[in-house]
Amino acid sequence: MNNKHIQHLFWRAGFGLNPVEISKLAKKSKKQVVNSLFEKSKNSSPITITSFNDIKLYKNFKNLNQDQRRKLQKDNRNKIVELNINWIDRIFNSEEVLRERMTLFWANHFVCKAQQSYHIQKFNNILRENALGNFGDFLKEVSKSAEMIKYLNAKQNKKQSPNENFARELMELFTLGVGNYTENDIKESARAFTGWNHKLNGDFVLIERQHDFGEKEFFGEKGNFNGNDIINIILKQKQCAKFICEKVYSYFVNTKINSKHIDELVTVFYPKYDISALMQHIFMSNWFYNEENIGTKIKSPIELLAGINNTVPIKFKADRQLQYLQKRLGQHLLNPINVAGWEGGQSWIDTNTLMLRLKLPSILLNNAVISLAGISEFEDTYEQYLKKRKAQKGYLKMTQNWEVFNKNYNKLNAEQLQQMLLLGKLSHEASDLLNQISFNNPKDYCIQLMSLPEYQLC
Repeated sequence: MNNKHIQHLFWRAGFGLNPVEISKLAKKSKKQVVNSLFEKSKNSSPITITSFNDIKLYKNFKNLNQDQRRKLQKDNRNKIVELNINWIDRIFNSEEVLRERMTLFWANHFVCKAQQSYHIQKFNNILRENALGNFGDFLKEVSKSAEMIKYLNAKQNKKQSPNENFARELMELFTLGVGNYTENDIKESARAFTGWNHKLNGDFVLIERQHDFGEKEFFGEKGNFNGNDIINIILKQKQCAKFICEKVYSYFVNTKINSKHIDELVTVFYPKYDISALMQHIFMSNWFYNEENIGTKIKSPIELLAGINNTVPIKFKADRQLQYLQKRLGQHLLNPINVAGWEGGQSWIDTNTLMLRLKLPSILLNNAVISLAGISEFEDTYEQYLKKRKAQKGYLKMTQNWEVFNKNYNKLNAEQLQQMLLLGKLSHEASDLLNQISFNNPKDYCIQLMSLPEYQLC
């Protein structure tokens, strides 16, 4: 494989690669490189920040006094922040890079907002464990997870008063897409999911007295269907495989869907729904490495942060500042904007985020000033905002490991460094600007490269 194709692969299947690693892989064939990606992500390492013992107090929540409740809620929020930080650290430093990239993808497919720290931890690890497995098994496990049951109101879905929220999102967002089911399919499948609930420890439970055991009709089939039956019928629909293939293609290849490529992928994916086989086919396909697919994807905020860290490792001294930065950039992990998740693509760039994204390398690597002003959700008055603003400083506190950069990039000249950090073609304006910058200081040159609009693409 040539260097450009290796970079492209590792920006889509991971979060970038340094020149030392690329030089090792350049001696291998495409099949060897792709196989090594999957081999390193063969196992799943869960993230653990809280235990079941930590949430036992919730069992007696109604009996706690106000101060005890507040403390429990505060501890819960802190642990969700801790999970967020550990997830980003895993993205920054994992050897299982493909699995972490797939986990990030699935988190924006099976969208779920953090409510209870132990349950969202289990949900996050369900994504990680199933990220490269069988989609059908994955779908069932996600559907039965405590955090998803809460998030999509499945607990409120009872025989006496069906709640259609989960059934609708299951088909619209997770499996088939808008227009590929009827309102009657929603009503009938909602009946099949009645009684779905979970125990305190997050284990799934069916409350039989709340479940509708009557006959249902779904996609032309009749029977006393339960939730698993409904999911199995959905998986029979080739539209399900097509919907997932289009979603995967849009994220990993190009937002401009190529129908021929989708037909090819559906043939691979249906009916076994093997996610690993699907991803291997994409990364081994010649069309994946076509010019129109290289350097054309707008990096998400997390991809942008991970790419900078991959070049110059960074470490935040205060967790709250990394939380703040995610919110400002528009992608706060564990806190999606809505049930459909982040739209991606052009939506990452707007008047509020563009200047911050361009200035981000200087902020992270050169201690540039950043405005920390802004009213948070916990500040109800302008007086509280002013009081907090006086205490804020105009920079983020972090450390940068330039020794790693020097070790990996010290043998590159200006042109080679450009090729390493910028996958797309340079504009005339960018070329003129770089020609005016001296390469005597590779550190400054690196920051300048990352500050170009072209660095926003991968």
